[in-house]
Amino acid sequence: MARHISLAGALSAALLLTACGGAEPSAPAPVRAPAAGRLTLAYSTVADVKPVSATLTTRDMGEARSRISGILVSLLVKEGDMVRRGQVIATVKDDRLAMVTAAYDAQVAAAAADAARAQGDLSRTRTLFNQGIYAQARMDQVEAVAKAANATLAAARAQRAASAELGAQGAILAPASGRVLTADVPLGSVVMAGQSVARITAGPTVVRIELPEGQARALRVGDEVQLAAEDLRGVATIGRVTQIYPSVTAGQIVADVTAPGLPEDLVGQRVRVGVRIGQRQALVVPRRYVSTRYGIDYVRLVSKDGSASETPVQTTATATGAEVEILSGVRPGDVLVPAGANP
Repeated sequence: MARHISLAGALSAALLLTACGGAEPSAPAPVRAPAAGRLTLAYSTVADVKPVSATLTTRDMGEARSRISGILVSLLVKEGDMVRRGQVIATVKDDRLAMVTAAYDAQVAAAAADAARAQGDLSRTRTLFNQGIYAQARMDQVEAVAKAANATLAAARAQRAASAELGAQGAILAPASGRVLTADVPLGSVVMAGQSVARITAGPTVVRIELPEGQARALRVGDEVQLAAEDLRGVATIGRVTQIYPSVTAGQIVADVTAPGLPEDLVGQRVRVGVRIGQRQALVVPRRYVSTRYGIDYVRLVSKDGSASETPVQTTATATGAEVEILSGVRPGDVLVPAGANP
């Protein structure tokens, strides 16, 4: 009886194991790709944009230089001040020039006395000559002495005026209207003729870029340049090349880019720009075909049997922002459907 019960229990356990482990789970049905919105990948020609670093500056820079040597006795501006062309911004004084001018004043006084004496002699001699007392030779001699005295007086006055003008050149004038960038020469410093006392912006604000000469050959006046709006406080995103400088320095070509609303208070700021240096082939798709999860971009790829599966890809933004360039993960001929499209 116990043996029959044991066989029945074993048979029941075997049937239970067969019922639980023998059946395999069914595979999920493949997701069918929707027919609408399918896109076949193909290469298209796009602009080859090179990111470069540029500088926010002005078209020209004016140097306020001293015209004479001497002591800087006044500096009327500081960094950031706005000045107009011809405004006096500093004064240089040389005490020796005042002494030289005083010496010329004395020479002018002496020459004026000689000229007055010669003019009196000429007047008396002319009277006696008219009365027949002096001969013509005497008259000619006195006239020559009077002319020489007058010429000496004119020369002394010119030398005195030149010395006074040289002293007046101690006033340093702003060469252009703009903003003072540097004015770092302290009062009391000895400055030499031609030394810069202040640096002033001149001309409109531009973004100055530098490119290798090989890549800059495709650059043309009027080309659009992408500007980083976050570097310019969002006031400009697109600029145009207005000037390409013909000289090449250390293998670099310099060009100026203008855009409306460029800030003028941070001259010398670095700006990121994108310059078009040619064309290339790329896989470009509308942004709706790409989805991003946890920092990874995906596209929905349609297989030959019509099912859709997500594939990770590497992408980069384009100039327009409405399209995305796919760098890797798919190839030409693949068929995509928009991200999130229902089957």
